[in-house]
Amino acid sequence: MSSNLTIQSTLKLNSGYEIPALASAPIEQAESCVREALTAGYRHVDSAVGYRNEAPCGKATRDFASPSSSGDEAVTREHVFFTSKVRPLKLSYESAKTQVDATLAETGLGYIDLMLIHAPYGGPEARKGAWRALVEAVDAGKVRSIGVSNYGVHHLDELEAYIQELGAERGGGQGKGGIISVGQWEVHPWLPRDDIVDWCRARGIAVEAYCPVVRGERAGEQVLQGARGQILIRWSLQKGHVPLPKSVTPSRIKENANVYDFEISQEDMGKLETKEYSPCAWDPTTSPLDK
Repeated sequence: MSSNLTIQSTLKLNSGYEIPALASAPIEQAESCVREALTAGYRHVDSAVGYRNEAPCGKATRDFASPSSSGDEAVTREHVFFTSKVRPLKLSYESAKTQVDATLAETGLGYIDLMLIHAPYGGPEARKGAWRALVEAVDAGKVRSIGVSNYGVHHLDELEAYIQELGAERGGGQGKGGIISVGQWEVHPWLPRDDIVDWCRARGIAVEAYCPVVRGERAGEQVLQGARGQILIRWSLQKGHVPLPKSVTPSRIKENANVYDFEISQEDMGKLETKEYSPCAWDPTTSPLDK
């Protein structure tokens, strides 16, 4: 991606839908944060059952997309891309199926734009069952796009094989086994995850990057030139990722979106590249298949 990026930029998903390239991903003070973000021009909200923020994120989305919205443009539900995630605790077909309906009720939204399996815990049958439930949710019109979060390449390979198996079981045809549209991981210059990113790029899967500013832990890096948050978000965008910055501060929410009036040069992008593997959050990608 290049200097043509704007806050309205989107990526086309394998499902056929489009995902805005910058998201608001609040945990604390979620309702006010989403309201601030939508007012600032964001059109992508990332929530999760595990964050306990579906209800406030859903309310802020409904309120902003209502006919009485005070926004500068006529915003409807179709303009806001809403994500949630199936929690990995006791993952199964039944838990995922139940969770989709609970998320719809909790958010008050008529459909969920993207539903992810939050982590690959529980073993092969749990992961496969949860995926099947999401495929059925797409068929039922409850969810538009589906994907995974925190899967390692070995989990992704397992899922790809299961999609073929499930597709054959469900009568064959395009998409019968489900379509991986999005994967979400901690990704930044000190955790580039080239193996996972390459796997996704080869299959047209959008890569969402959480912790894009590394929780401020790299503030002293000289290469960031003082504008650390904006530089790292811009790095993520230029790499073709979808960054998910978190902030509860209105000024920082706006600052995180103010990354479209500059471009990092190829030389400086190269200086930001590392071969480090330094997570600042959890890392389920390394969990074995039987766990």
